[in-house]
Amino acid sequence: MYDTLFQRLSKSKFRNKFKLKEKEKSYIAEKGLEKIQSHAYDFISKRIAPKDIPNDGKQTPMRGHPVFIAQHATATCCRGCIEKWHKIPKGIHMNEKQQDYIVSVIMEWIKRQLKD
Repeated sequence: MYDTLFQRLSKSKFRNKFKLKEKEKSYIAEKGLEKIQSHAYDFISKRIAPKDIPNDGKQTPMRGHPVFIAQHATATCCRGCIEKWHKIPKGIHMNEKQQDYIVSVIMEWIKRQLKD
């Protein structure tokens, strides 16, 4: 399911430059993947899922949390990127299934980073 997406993302010079550094890997080790996933759900539900996002395109920092880095790497950082890369249209509230999908993409990227 993810291989095709990650192959496409790897061809983007911008997306491919995002990597987890030791600081983020240590944070994940300290908190655990369940807590990181909980953070991802929280960030997505509040910053990405709403129908109207006044600062869309600027709501996800480039650093400061492993999920933020993963969002940029996986094109789940704003509704414009999500529409382009994941075909979930802007202008609608993302339903639970769509949010689950976005979080699963983020978590898969993080798990792959931890293996490197």
